[in-house]
Amino acid sequence: MFGDATIQTVRDLAASGVDHVALLMRHSAREFNPNVHDLVNPLTDEGRDLSRRLGEELPKSHTLRGYASPPERCIETAQLALLGHASKGGEATRVRPVEGLGVFYVLDQMKMFRALQGAAGMDGFIERWVGGELPRDAMIPADQAARLVLDIVAAKLDHPVAERQIDLCVTHDLTVHMVRDRLLGASEEYGTVEFLDALAVYRRDGRLLMRAQVGPEREVGA
Repeated sequence: MFGDATIQTVRDLAASGVDHVALLMRHSAREFNPNVHDLVNPLTDEGRDLSRRLGEELPKSHTLRGYASPPERCIETAQLALLGHASKGGEATRVRPVEGLGVFYVLDQMKMFRALQGAAGMDGFIERWVGGELPRDAMIPADQAARLVLDIVAAKLDHPVAERQIDLCVTHDLTVHMVRDRLLGASEEYGTVEFLDALAVYRRDGRLLMRAQVGPEREVGA
């Protein structure tokens, strides 16, 4: 089920002694109405249920705080997760939109969508982006964008509001895919970024670490 891998990742980290983790997470299941701008497509009813369930299943020993890309489906994913967490006795704070969790790296949406349609799926698009094959005025370079997103997510670890905490940073599949590729390395093992899939960012022994839902953790900074 969507969200299960993220729930298990958080439980594993909590059991290993990680008290504060930030999740760079794709929003929940959404509509795909071709007659509206893509960023306007909302969550489906299933997506809303899955968002609540995610919050219900996260460890209640941890306070849940939310950040989200400005589109409504991202904000609603975070809000419903916090409501689900609170409904089962967990502490939850609030959700705040953050522009840096959006698609800030897209400089020309029309050129980006054309390149995505012409690529062999998301992997092919990322490969072209990383390889500098896209128009220079279409996208911020992938390495630069990945580091900017990491800075945004890692900064949440510096400002806790509780002894044990989970920060949900809800974004889009392209963002998760790009950060994963650039900072953890491209690997077929990772597979597609599904709804509610996440990258976990946390600190241990002074090192900034990241892990996907499969594969080992890797150091990505101090």
